[in-house]
Amino acid sequence: MAALDWLTPRKRPATARSVLAGEASAEAARKTSRELAREEEREAQETEGGAEEPEFPVVGDEHAAAFFDLDNTVMQGAAIFHLGRGLYKREFFRRRELARFAWQQAWFRVAGVEDPDHMQDARDSALSIVKGHRVSELTDIGEEIYDEYMAERIWPGTRALAQAHLDAGQRVWLVTAAPVETATIIARRLGLTGALGTVAESVDGVYTGRLVGEPLHGPAKAEAVRALAAAEGLDLARCAAYSDSHNDIPMLSLVGHPYAINPDTKLRKHARAHDWRLRDYRTGRKAAKVGIPAAAGVGALAGGTAAAVALHRRRK
Repeated sequence: MAALDWLTPRKRPATARSVLAGEASAEAARKTSRELAREEEREAQETEGGAEEPEFPVVGDEHAAAFFDLDNTVMQGAAIFHLGRGLYKREFFRRRELARFAWQQAWFRVAGVEDPDHMQDARDSALSIVKGHRVSELTDIGEEIYDEYMAERIWPGTRALAQAHLDAGQRVWLVTAAPVETATIIARRLGLTGALGTVAESVDGVYTGRLVGEPLHGPAKAEAVRALAAAEGLDLARCAAYSDSHNDIPMLSLVGHPYAINPDTKLRKHARAHDWRLRDYRTGRKAAKVGIPAAAGVGALAGGTAAAVALHRRRK
């Protein structure tokens, strides 16, 4: 599909790439949400044990919606790393790549924040791994990986917040740098409206190893929300957004009701300065890890990597 070569990041300015990624993600999200809407009506779900009841009223409004970041907001850890573990189990790549995924996930868990270099490396690795595979194949595998690694990592507190919006008749969307196929699976399993995610290029149902625009991260998330809101007739001033990362301040700043969930240090500071609501569903020990010194973090990273590889060996 040579005609799409002009979409590659090297040939477009950064702002244009963000707009392109956002618009592509919004288009994909609208398509998948329409498909989900045609499925059997979602069964009533009981709130998971230990979930906090939302302390704020959510009024039904057809022009309002809620946008949730995924990694460390809805789910503990990063979806792309869990996806990598599942693909390794199915022999999509070798042990060396698994060690890199383990290192990146250990960093994410210890630091409690997204590191752009780690996230970019993970996405590049994922693109090279899926190149040449059919979209339908990865979607089917994604369903299995959700059950194996992701389902038990959903934060009950954030799940309750999303359910409050749904119960009020509002639409709820995930907004994440994870692949849109993976994000859509998670959204459907949680009974959400749909998902905005990174769009990987495919031709005739086969991945090319390239992205459409750029990863849905930072400003690109804001562009995706803006594009979706325009297409769906939403009033952003009446919408809510939730995230743990300061990288999502552009998205949070778009809406009238921003919330910091399990916030990193920079987002916590920004939220307090702007009187945004905060929620922290981590235990005290996990929350304290955000401030671990770099020297201690290196040791924990090495241990986390070794533990992940050792665990895999025991399970084989």
